Amino acid sequence: MTAPNELTVAQAVSLLEKRELSAEELLDSCLERIAQREPQVQAWEALDPRGALEQARRIDASPRRPLLHGVPVGIKDLIDTADLPTTYGSPIYRGHRPPADAACVSALRAAGAVFPGKTVTTEFAVFAPGKTRNPHDPARTPGGSSSGSAAAVADRMVPAALGSQTAGSVIRPASFCGVVGFKPSFGALDLRGVHPLAPSLDTLGFFVRTVEDIPWMTAALQGGLPPAALELPRRLPRLGLCRTDQWPRAGPGTQRLVEQAAARLERAGCSVREVELGVDGLADAQADIMSAEAAGALRVERQSNDAQLSDRLRSFLREGETCPPERLRAARELAQRGRRAFEALFDQVDALLTPAAAGEAPALDTTGDPAFCRIWTLLGAPCASLPLLEGPAGLPIGLQLVGARGRDAQLVAAAAWIEQAY
Repeated sequence: MTAPNELTVAQAVSLLEKRELSAEELLDSCLERIAQREPQVQAWEALDPRGALEQARRIDASPRRPLLHGVPVGIKDLIDTADLPTTYGSPIYRGHRPPADAACVSALRAAGAVFPGKTVTTEFAVFAPGKTRNPHDPARTPGGSSSGSAAAVADRMVPAALGSQTAGSVIRPASFCGVVGFKPSFGALDLRGVHPLAPSLDTLGFFVRTVEDIPWMTAALQGGLPPAALELPRRLPRLGLCRTDQWPRAGPGTQRLVEQAAARLERAGCSVREVELGVDGLADAQADIMSAEAAGALRVERQSNDAQLSDRLRSFLREGETCPPERLRAARELAQRGRRAFEALFDQVDALLTPAAAGEAPALDTTGDPAFCRIWTLLGAPCASLPLLEGPAGLPIGLQLVGARGRDAQLVAAAAWIEQAY
């Protein structure tokens, strides 16, 4: 019999709704797994088993349960929680208690999520690695910045966890840890109470174990009704293999895996064609915009607590502080050209296929290269990393699916077809 902590969100909701499983039983199973594996994985910044147990028991005692019926969800430590410390991955905020929940946490509470604790984030969601290890190989990174969230879902500690993405902080950790990562269209989910990094790029996302879970988490975060059963597209998806100018940054093995995946999906019946954005330099533009906006977002911390920032973060912020105005203006203009070219692609295809990461998870001294996520974050596109590929060391590599901005449901339907067909 499947242990409760192994259940997906959709499976858990089904059992909880029929009262074949209690929220307390599900939480107990997750907490047992956390106790067993946390010394090795180190996915959690703070844990509150007692508070979570009280939440679960209240839901069990209610005659009418809310949408998620007590599903445990990890909350990235970049996101404010009133009843748990929120440190933003920095010693500056050690012990900090925000006065109120972030909007996404409030939405999940109302939807009946239970919060075992806060998951590790890198320092202010930038590049300095946290303590978390990859569950598949503790000598490797889980990715960043949503390190703990990806690792906790991958290691069956919780069925779902929140992350955020400004460059590649959902899709890349999902790829390295072998889970489904979903970053919706820019602006689709409320960011109030999530510490800003680059406001024109920051996007709330989450980690789950199957595409079927995406509508459940989206509905909970948007305050919606239970989603209808996820239906496959009425016609087979039209896919575009999009290498972009970042393709040389992928290892030869990853390039082959993505090309083989495209061929396999074509044999399964969908159409696959090669497409090009026709606009180069978008990843560099994203990096310029991100560093410049981060310098503004973290100005207070830089001025008053500079000594408590890591060398890596200080260097990143200096890049943003010294970015010439004309360079930033050119980056924003290039982004606009890219968005127009990107939108035109979807006259031909329903979704794009591209790598989620350059390869398998690298060593712990880095969080990995976000090259294959930067462009899509800049363009505000919905993205999903599907754990379908396996690298030479037997570790996961995600296949990234990218959709048109604002057409998240269409992307999820295509992802469901790919997940089933693969």
